[in-house]
Amino acid sequence: MAPQVGDLQFEPLAVDQEKAQTFERDRKVDTSKVSLRVRFAENPDSQRTPRCPTSRAASLFIGNVLIVISVAVALFLVAAQFDSLSWNYWRSDISNPGTNVSTCATDTQYLLGVGKGDITGPVVEINLMGYADPKQLGSGLRQRLYSRAFIVGSLERPQDRFVYLVLDTQSGDTAVRYGIIKALKELGPEYAFYGHHNIALTGTHSHAGPGGWLNYLLPQITSKGFDRQGYQAIVDGAVLSIRKAHESLQPGYLSAGTTKVFGANINRSLFSYLANPEAERMKYVKSEEEDGSVEKDLTMLKFQRASDGKNIGVLTWFPVHGTSMLGNSTVVTGDNKGVAAWLFEKSVRGDSSAAEDFVAGFSQANMGDVSPNVLGAWCEDESGSQCSFKNSTCSNGKSQACHGRGPAFKVHDDGASSCFEIGRRQFEPAKQLYDHLINNPSPVRGPWVKAFHTFHDMSNFTFIRPDGRSARTCPAALGYSFAAGTTDGPGAFDFTQHNGNENTTMPIWKVARYFIKAPGEEQKACQHPKPILLDVGEILRPYDWSPNIVDVQAFRVGQFAIIVSPGEATTMAGRRWKEAVGQSFKRILDQDMEQTYGYTGGPSSNPIVVLGGPANTYTHYITTEEEYQIQRYEGASTLYGPDTLNAYINVTLSFLPYLSSESTSPPAHDEKSFPPDNTNRSLSFIPAVVRDAPPLFKGFGDVLVDVDSARGYHRGDAIRVVFVGANPRNNLRLEGTYAAVEKLFVDQVNPQKSEWRTVRTDEDWSLIYSWKRKNSVMGTSEVEITWETGEETDEWWDKELGPGVYRLKYYGDSKSLFGGKVQEFEGVSGAFTLV
Repeated sequence: MAPQVGDLQFEPLAVDQEKAQTFERDRKVDTSKVSLRVRFAENPDSQRTPRCPTSRAASLFIGNVLIVISVAVALFLVAAQFDSLSWNYWRSDISNPGTNVSTCATDTQYLLGVGKGDITGPVVEINLMGYADPKQLGSGLRQRLYSRAFIVGSLERPQDRFVYLVLDTQSGDTAVRYGIIKALKELGPEYAFYGHHNIALTGTHSHAGPGGWLNYLLPQITSKGFDRQGYQAIVDGAVLSIRKAHESLQPGYLSAGTTKVFGANINRSLFSYLANPEAERMKYVKSEEEDGSVEKDLTMLKFQRASDGKNIGVLTWFPVHGTSMLGNSTVVTGDNKGVAAWLFEKSVRGDSSAAEDFVAGFSQANMGDVSPNVLGAWCEDESGSQCSFKNSTCSNGKSQACHGRGPAFKVHDDGASSCFEIGRRQFEPAKQLYDHLINNPSPVRGPWVKAFHTFHDMSNFTFIRPDGRSARTCPAALGYSFAAGTTDGPGAFDFTQHNGNENTTMPIWKVARYFIKAPGEEQKACQHPKPILLDVGEILRPYDWSPNIVDVQAFRVGQFAIIVSPGEATTMAGRRWKEAVGQSFKRILDQDMEQTYGYTGGPSSNPIVVLGGPANTYTHYITTEEEYQIQRYEGASTLYGPDTLNAYINVTLSFLPYLSSESTSPPAHDEKSFPPDNTNRSLSFIPAVVRDAPPLFKGFGDVLVDVDSARGYHRGDAIRVVFVGANPRNNLRLEGTYAAVEKLFVDQVNPQKSEWRTVRTDEDWSLIYSWKRKNSVMGTSEVEITWETGEETDEWWDKELGPGVYRLKYYGDSKSLFGGKVQEFEGVSGAFTLV
């Protein structure tokens, strides 16, 4: 029988005063291990004599039946040089990383599977999702977008499993999640295990992907409504990734570890962060470089199959916004986390430790106030000064010139170089941690795989805060500072962070607010001190503008727990949420350890808690109550009032008993509590593709600007070819490519057998596909394919490319005016030498 909500008593949130008082002692950390800017987490039980866990029944049997011969066994082990045996279940003596199977016979095996599916939607003529700029229309593709699926299941109870999806999108979404669950049901009874309770749909929070696929009206406005093509691409690709993961399920092991990532993130709202209690902030100050304002920890789960010891994937959590690609960029990419995942997957191809279809997921964490623009925010005006600390404005009192700077901001490529660098700074520590875990496995243990999910109405939720006071949440609303944007992407007009309200902005905004929906006095009081600009939670026409019903979800495998957050939790908000869950999960874990193994202690009894999101439905931001009072962008975007975070924690802890081993089923869903699915009633004003036509005397795929075959090229050159093109919205070419680099492989014995082989596609960072409409009436367009050979590293050049003869290839699809038939075509450049 499943435990009832409220069965366990949960401790209230509290600041660790003892740690705060000893801050000066704690901050004197040994930084000698971070010369490579990477530090692995210490084994929490390094001083403990480790042992392999056994069940209570097995322990009793051994104790009662074999006690007579225990002395003889001990003497035998000593004689056999006991200390040379691999009884240390935390570390393994591995000679071949490719066959790294734990030497401990009772290491827990799980049902594991990974998969990857293409979700690249329309890359042109659709507004990119994230910066909310209707002028930011897609014009091409630099990197394909993917859904990466990770399935963890119990071997003892196969129905106990969960699916964690990492999508190269701005967030998870209600409509997309509905679409995925519906599609899985249609696949038949084999997929009946998957549903609302155990599917987490998280986004990397990339701001460089197509928009128009979200469920609610507000984010649809800048994309001219709902784009079904993009929506379906995400649903189909996510389902494909789950199918691949499901079909690859087999017994395996999980290993968990943590490392430090430096130089990849900073706090963009430090003025708000400093409003949190000093004692609480001081708990997280480790050094000058790790000052606590953001989290530097990257946590990893390594997936390893038991059959041959090969690793099949990694799933990581690290907080940094997907805003490396700037607001003026119009090419589709997975932003910095897409780069990190691509680099990781590329790095293990052909590696003896990794399976052929290795999948690397780089999930978000508590990144609400965390920016990849690590050089800080500066005024791009005549002053060249730093933006104001409180409200991120420049000398004219406005925010438009205030921009965060990435590590390569001087390169005028719309943030591409900075994006790659921040991705690399995540990938390299992650890869080192992966290598570390191969030779020093830190196992996830315990047969428990559990999940819960509930739909919770936040529009008027009353509960008791940890301090004993009564609290309530409010219908969703956005404040004036929401319209000011952030230093990653400033807003328009005269809105500013922190001090924006109806008295500091033009009167037209007050009029506009009342024209749309004026908030009532009760709503104003509930949301105080937020000055409400958009009362989105109470606007229901033509359909809901923003969600009031939210997803609250958590997963558990062994000692590892995942909080699935629907919003962007700030650094401190995430810490409080994880700390509260960690305290309660510790009691559950101790109880399960005692019941299953007859003891507590050891690495398996130390909970590991991570937070992933934004997931399932996008609920904007989640700040602490103190940060909410400041009303910068993050506080103004915290939808449900000052107690939003406390409400999420309250609901999460209430359902946490469902992660206990005693829980035999997840909480039931009341269909009346489901949020709306707006896919079939959403408005759309996105014009369709009418037709494509080539210029006079030309054909589709013809080369307009070719390579210079006579002179040849050197590595580092940018090689460009222009073709007669057609609109790529005619065919998304999912699991395919619009562009390719081919190399001529010559058969020295029989030159007639020489062949062109593809060595780069549009999933590779170095190959850029750009589309441009030349004449809307005639339907003509051009496609430029650029190979930036300078992006190829020495390793890739030596291993995959090298000097030789190459050519660029274009794959297109044209639409006829009459009948709308879509016809495939190809274009090929001249051959050229590259040295």
